[in-house]
Order: sequence, then C-alpha cells, then structure tokens
Amino acid sequence: MKPAELAAYTFLAVAWGLSFMLVLHVVAAFGWIGAVTLRCFIASFTLLIIARATKRKLNFSAGWGAFAVVGATTVAGQLIGLSYATPIIGTAMAAILVASIPLFSMLIGQLWGLETISLQSLAGMVLGFGGIVILVGFPAVPATPAFILGCAICLIGCICAAFGSNYASRYLKGSGAWEITIGAFMAGGIMTLPLLFLVPVPATPRPIDFVSLFGLAIIMSALTYVTYFRLVSLIGATKTISVEFVVTVIAVIVGAVVLDEPLSQLQFFGAAIIILGCALVLGLYPKRRITPALP
Repeated sequence: MKPAELAAYTFLAVAWGLSFMLVLHVVAAFGWIGAVTLRCFIASFTLLIIARATKRKLNFSAGWGAFAVVGATTVAGQLIGLSYATPIIGTAMAAILVASIPLFSMLIGQLWGLETISLQSLAGMVLGFGGIVILVGFPAVPATPAFILGCAICLIGCICAAFGSNYASRYLKGSGAWEITIGAFMAGGIMTLPLLFLVPVPATPRPIDFVSLFGLAIIMSALTYVTYFRLVSLIGATKTISVEFVVTVIAVIVGAVVLDEPLSQLQFFGAAIIILGCALVLGLYPKRRITPALP
C-alpha cells in the first residue's frame, strides 16, 4: 500500500478499535436504540454540512433504494448488533466476533458470484466458523441465556455488515464514498427512529454523554466510513475489510487491560483460529517465491 493508503488503514483500525469503549458509555446513556439512531443522524448531517460548506457536489443518482439497503444492513443492522451485545458480552468478546465479518463477506461474495471459491478459501471458512463455535461455547464467564443471545445478535450484526459491503460493491460502484456514507447513515437513522418508542432513552444524558456521542458519531462513524469506502475504491474490498483483524487486536487489548474483561484460554485459541481462517480466505499470507528454472 502507498503511504496515504496505509495511513487511512491505520486510522480505521485505531478508531474502530477504540470505539468499543465509547459504545459502552453511549449505550448506557442513550440506550442501545438511541445510541444507534442519534449516531446515524449526527454522522449523516455532519457530512452534509461539511459538503455544503466546502461546496462539494454530491450525486445520489443511484437511487435511495440502494442506499436504504446499505443503511439497513451495514449501518442499522451492524450498529444495533454491537450496541445491544457489547454491554452484555464485553468489548473483547464483541470485537473478536467482529473479526468474522470477512468470513461472512467471502461467503456472500461466493453465493453472489462476485468471487470464485478455492480450496484454501473453503478451509479458511471452516476454520473461522470453528473458531466462532469455540468462542461462544467456552466463555470465561457463565454462558447465561443473555450471553448466548448477545453473541447471536452480535453475529447477526456481523452478517448484516458483510451483506451490506457486498451489496454496495455490487450496486453502488458509481457512487462516491461521501454519498454512500451519507445515504446509508441517513437511511439507518430513519429506520431505527420508530424503535425509540419501544426502547426510549433511559434518563436525561449529561454533557459528557453528548461529548462521547458526538465523538462516536463524527470521528468513529462519519470520518471512518468515508475513509473505508474510499479505501475500498483504492485497494479493493478484500484488503480493506481485513482491517477488522487489527480492530479486533486493539479492542481485545483495551478490553482486557483497560476494562479488565476476562477471556479464557480457549477463547484466545478460538480468536487465533478465526484470524488464521480469515487470513486464508483473504490470501493474507507470505507467498512463496518461485525461482525460474535455468535452461
């Protein structure tokens, strides 16, 4: 990767890795639906204001139907999954499950004919799903129904993220990163807004809660997703989505060291299997150099 691309990749890894701590704070203050809805609207309107101030031309000719699909999956589905699950299963566990997104993305890509499957990719997917089973089946905390439900909802959110990325790659090729991010977050906010009547904001938020919310929405949502979709256009979806591995490492370290969250040895083993499986699926391994035969 070029220096600018590597800088963007690093920004995504650090911002998303640290975002799990803010998710815990924002969900506690605004509820798991309020956190998603407000995050979506703030992110979308922030980019609209910046685009208007810089006289940036936006083209939404792809149609709001396509943006709505990405908003329902990559934005609303994924963020609801993380917001609901993270306080229950912990930041480290949620981050490890997020590492499965490339696996689901590859599987969906195979089903849609966007990529061709190989024996190596198939082996990687088998390893990855085996690692997920180990993670959920052998936790360091009691496997209560709430814990199992949290893991299931987190995985559903990961599937949504994988589906939305493939959908955007297939149907929004002509749209820019700004348009996709604005449209998807606006659609996600509109879709989750009615759910606030079922899951209202628990109490009056404090000023520090709004600081966390705006940080999560602007820095770790608006800016990161624009960077993400831009990076996809530069180095491809496969390489870009591999950033989830680095996100997992950062979030696990933060969860274990800063938040003192417990993880069993088997869960670390499961995480290693997931990362190995994803590396096989994405081809992120050193390739052997073939020396040409002398005549």
